[in-house]
Amino acid sequence: MFTAYNERGLPPSHQNKSIHCYRQEVLAMSRNLFSTFVFVLFLLCNVTSAQTITPDIPYVNNGHDRQVLDIYTSAQETGRRLPVMFWIHGGGWRVGDKTDVALKPKVLTERGFVFVSTNYRLLPEVKMETLIRDVAKAFGWVHRNIARYGGDPQQIFVGGHSAGAQLAALICTDDRYLQEEGVSFDVLKGCIPVDGDTYDIPKIIMTAEHRQVLYGGKMFTFGHRQKFGNDPEQHVDFSAVTHVAENKGIPPFLLLYFSGNPDTGAQARRLESVLKESAILATAHGQRDTNHRRLNNNLGKPDDPATREFYRFLDALVAK
Repeated sequence: MFTAYNERGLPPSHQNKSIHCYRQEVLAMSRNLFSTFVFVLFLLCNVTSAQTITPDIPYVNNGHDRQVLDIYTSAQETGRRLPVMFWIHGGGWRVGDKTDVALKPKVLTERGFVFVSTNYRLLPEVKMETLIRDVAKAFGWVHRNIARYGGDPQQIFVGGHSAGAQLAALICTDDRYLQEEGVSFDVLKGCIPVDGDTYDIPKIIMTAEHRQVLYGGKMFTFGHRQKFGNDPEQHVDFSAVTHVAENKGIPPFLLLYFSGNPDTGAQARRLESVLKESAILATAHGQRDTNHRRLNNNLGKPDDPATREFYRFLDALVAK
């Protein structure tokens, strides 16, 4: 039987086997190169953004399921105690969760912070004063324990979004809540409320009800009047503006707000004015091309104007 040979001196069957082996080798090399690329990329990403989260830490012994907090730290040891950002989520005091933090843990741990995000019990299960005290209890736990996670208990910033902005502003102006936890205002380095509309609760209630009288429309059956106790004295007492005074140790404030919302803008400027009247450093920064949620979620994006204000505020106050 006659067998044809190719120019390399191989019969066709051997030639086909050689081509097949060559293709397999090329595929194997491609897979190895891709795997190496992915691994290197993973390492590079982790060098710049690696962080560790310790979730669901109880801040009350045998407490409620929501009396827990998360702590984010850098995976890289620094050998020194780091400033702390204590964050309070929003959600109208009725919903929300400590995991709603977007980019903040990543960018702040990269900038040399320990980031803490807390839960608290919600309306209507508890009353507003109990809810506020939950936040204060969480803060007290952080002050007593954060050194174990690399944080500096004498350098704590407080921030929050929406309902969390009201809570942040209140515990940084009404010192009774932290005093109950044995904490002085001396440990507060700064306060960053983001797009809150309840720093002066009587004014926001009057604004909403005046609009309803003028223009009609449905009034909320569980609006600010009800959430804050439907008692004018409580409305005043739960307002940050009520408690601003000189020589209390109230920290500097950065009030971020969406300038397309007249209520959050008016409330931010109102609190800024009251703080400045008491010789407390305060800046209200409005941003137009955003909305209530994006303003909070975009904090940490490189080209975001509110982020630049945020970093400028922090950098000026962190102990060098």
